[in-house]
Amino acid sequence: MRSYLCWAIMSALLLAGPARAENTVPSAEFQEILIKTSLLTLNDANLTGNYTVLHTKLAKVFRDQITPDGLKKGFKPFADQKVDFGLISAKPPIASVEAKLDNRGALLLRGYFDTAPSRVTYELDFLPSEGLWKPIMLNVRVKPPNEK
Repeated sequence: MRSYLCWAIMSALLLAGPARAENTVPSAEFQEILIKTSLLTLNDANLTGNYTVLHTKLAKVFRDQITPDGLKKGFKPFADQKVDFGLISAKPPIASVEAKLDNRGALLLRGYFDTAPSRVTYELDFLPSEGLWKPIMLNVRVKPPNEK
């Protein structure tokens, strides 16, 4: 019975597939997947010091411009302070503005996670790359909710 249930779950996940990039704003569910997978991959990179997986998940145009070592340098303040925002996996993202596509065709997602004692705020841009929405910009801030 267990193997059947496992197979059914895996089949459902495979059929659902990743958020395919199109010229439309994806559903709220896919937006949450994009936000959390991107931020949690960044969090893992910051905690381990290994930015290779994060680099692999970026849009090709971004991968061509920056190396894993470049990412490591860019996120050094997070790594140095051992900032861990893994708590977001248990929280829903709260949009600060409605998701939209800009003139580049990039999907813009802005918002925060209502975490304590610090709030995780994000600005994420995704471009269609290799058939999927992939990050081209990851801007994350972790600070008290009343601090600008």
